[in-house]
Amino acid sequence: MLAVDAAIGAALAGYVEPGASVAVALSGGLDSMVLLDAATAFAPRHPITLSAIHVHHGLSPNADRWAEFCAAQCAARKIPLALHRVELARGRGRSLEALARGVRYERLLAEDVDVIALAHHADDQAETVLLQLLRGAGPHGLAAMPPFRAGRPALLRPLLGLPRATLAACAAARQLAWIEDESNVDCRYARNAIRRDIAPVLAAHFAGYPATLGRAARHQADAARLLDELAEMDAAGAADADGLDGARLAALSPARARNLLRWFVRREGLRPPSDARLVDMLRQLLGAAADARTRIALDGAEIGRHRGRIAVHAPAPPAFERVWHGEAEVVLPSGVLAFERSRGAGLAAAKLERSRVTLRSRAGGEHIRLAANRPTRAVKKLFQEAHLPPWERESLPLLWSGEELAAVPGIGVALAFQAQPDEPSWRLEWRPRRERPRGHDT
Repeated sequence: MLAVDAAIGAALAGYVEPGASVAVALSGGLDSMVLLDAATAFAPRHPITLSAIHVHHGLSPNADRWAEFCAAQCAARKIPLALHRVELARGRGRSLEALARGVRYERLLAEDVDVIALAHHADDQAETVLLQLLRGAGPHGLAAMPPFRAGRPALLRPLLGLPRATLAACAAARQLAWIEDESNVDCRYARNAIRRDIAPVLAAHFAGYPATLGRAARHQADAARLLDELAEMDAAGAADADGLDGARLAALSPARARNLLRWFVRREGLRPPSDARLVDMLRQLLGAAADARTRIALDGAEIGRHRGRIAVHAPAPPAFERVWHGEAEVVLPSGVLAFERSRGAGLAAAKLERSRVTLRSRAGGEHIRLAANRPTRAVKKLFQEAHLPPWERESLPLLWSGEELAAVPGIGVALAFQAQPDEPSWRLEWRPRRERPRGHDT
């Protein structure tokens, strides 16, 4: 009991400001019940606003009973509980275990609190190191779970240095109740197989297990930080919010180029690719001709190169068409097109009133004439001259009046639809969606 109390006290004092809001991620299992009980007792000594979160996946026939158990345990301690029911849309190439973990973290990271407290312990850490070794992971993967990850909410693991046996002894001494998830004995899941079949053998033959693997994880975390610092040095002056300069990547040795690309992918919130995939990505990004279209799919996003710049962007949206009814904003798959009333600049309001106005994705082959002293030009050529990346061209809406192309946001208004001086008009503003994927925790 003393070890648990000391660990939680040290973690709160070291990482959490007094008065912060802290939510315990509560599954109802032994580990999270020990964390909840100890945090409840400690909270008055290190003033925090304590609550709990339970994520209901619905995977088990007992899921409703677990949610009721968590609610009862929180009520007995006068701790507010946020219960979130989530649905899992299983995708190709991802196990149900990984999918459930990802959805759980996504829900936890959306909580409006300062800190999420997680009940991972030393045995969990050792199992994670073994899993990452078997996947062939590098230093970032072998660093396993950090005791603290900054952000809002931050992630805190106050029990990471304690073996599960210590938590079990604490639960018994305090006569805590908990639930058992039947999936924990299903060895189709790799972590369960390690826990049941491999970890006991390691513990029997190596007295330092699991602490020694926890120490190895800390060494790997140091190595990962050094690699990130090297990547930041290599990226200096070449990386910004819009992407990475391909010339800098090409100037590095193969090992440093791979390290920089891994760092860039992580910075953009994507899961790191395998070694083979990373080498292929470098080949495509650095070996393509200047005018070639590079499109690399990774973790639900795409990586492209334009005018020597490497950027992460959303995949092209499906073809779309929306009718404009005069509203100030139209929400489209890749952004918002705003209409602002004006005079003498932009689209003549009277001309748009004469026909059906639609917003459409590009189909290819569109032409527009922007001035009396200019010929009709291909929209594709205008995009190229404006140095618009291919992925932005695919998401940009075109405004049509009937079957006439009236305007291309950011490029111009067709001559036939331009407002005369002091004539009521509409000005267009395209606001592309700049959302990026959220980071993933181990």
